[in-house]
Amino acid sequence: MALPGARARGWAAAAKIAQRRRHAEGARGPSSRAPLSSRAALYVHWPYCEKRCSYCNFNKYIPRGVEEAAMRSCLVTEAQTLLRLSGVRRVESVFFGGGTPSLASPSTVAAVLEAVDQAAHLPADSEVTLEANPTSTPRARLAAFGAAGVNRLSIGLQSLDDTELQLLGRTHSARDALQTLAEARRLFPGRVSVDLMLGLPAQQVGPWLGQLRTLLGCCDDHLSLYQLTLERGTALFTQVQWGTLPAPDPELAAEMYQEGRAMLREAGFRQYEVSNFARNGALSTHNWTYWQCGQYLGIGPGAHGRFVPQGAGGHTREARIQTLEPDNWMKEVMLFGHGTRRRVPLSQLELLEEVLAMGLRTDVGITHQHWQQFEPQLSLWDVFRASREVKAQLAQGLLLLDHRCVVGGGGLVPGGPGSPDYRSTGPGGKRTDEEGPVGAGCFVPLDSED
Repeated sequence: MALPGARARGWAAAAKIAQRRRHAEGARGPSSRAPLSSRAALYVHWPYCEKRCSYCNFNKYIPRGVEEAAMRSCLVTEAQTLLRLSGVRRVESVFFGGGTPSLASPSTVAAVLEAVDQAAHLPADSEVTLEANPTSTPRARLAAFGAAGVNRLSIGLQSLDDTELQLLGRTHSARDALQTLAEARRLFPGRVSVDLMLGLPAQQVGPWLGQLRTLLGCCDDHLSLYQLTLERGTALFTQVQWGTLPAPDPELAAEMYQEGRAMLREAGFRQYEVSNFARNGALSTHNWTYWQCGQYLGIGPGAHGRFVPQGAGGHTREARIQTLEPDNWMKEVMLFGHGTRRRVPLSQLELLEEVLAMGLRTDVGITHQHWQQFEPQLSLWDVFRASREVKAQLAQGLLLLDHRCVVGGGGLVPGGPGSPDYRSTGPGGKRTDEEGPVGAGCFVPLDSED
């Protein structure tokens, strides 16, 4: 299917695009911080996979063949259209997810990044992440993605046990996973994240902790722990429902999670979000935008976004969902410039609920300054001090709500610039030696398990 305006890009052109991006910041000089309303993250959904994993209910398709030139052109067009509609002038991160985006050609990645850089400012040091599966990313292909502009990888290892990988329907072995991780670290030092799942059927705590220990011996500075959720419509859900497999034990999963957190903390990792751990400052810029309720644009089949359509005269943030099925999405993009299937304006209350739900997933919680970006009239104290539920959780030590606080690595402690308590605390309020920035107020979850 030929698309109007589609441009064929050779590999040499893709490499030049990436090189220009890397040197652009020096030519332009450092950019000032753009206002919240004019900056955003960008998510790109590649919907195709080699096979469907037994646990996955994401929007993915197993095609007989992919017309990549058509898909590339539509991704570029939709990125240009949504950037124009949003009025976004600075894209702070790009995340290629899926599906299996490492099945796309590096020239497709380069084309999208070039389009974003032309439509809005994409700083040379912006985080550009690609999700990768071990079987679709040999060393040469990883290097090609790096030349195309990718500077961070997220590798879906999921397990280091071959029996578990077969149960999950993964196409790689534990050996494949470790080999890909080693190659990725050589090409993207300090910029490789890995996923490890817990709470699988019949999984035991000891062997799982052994996997984590092995991974800590060879991983980079970012790691995500995800508990299996049995999703209706997946093969794994059906097997458990029919009794072919035992249901995951939630108590064992909780023990894995707590023991895993302790092991990661001992290895120098900061748990900066419920499922995410980083050391040496290697937090995911892109995901942090989600948890801080920043704007993000979603392009590609089934992608989600949250932004104010300022370019179209809008003043209210909208939740947007793109058309799911790839062929229908491409037809809509060719007709209208984008494949947005649903637009839902968010009320102020709905937006604040998202600020709370997302912020409480993080170790810094919700600072007064952050809250005021979304609600300048009422402080956190005004909103929550009369709540019986909040008072009960404060009494149990599960939350901290105060006018003055220090925001640190794992929690908060009341204090101020001249206070003896002007220090951050670890989970559960334990004192650490790391100083944190001052916040005029805060609302954070504290870990009562430690």
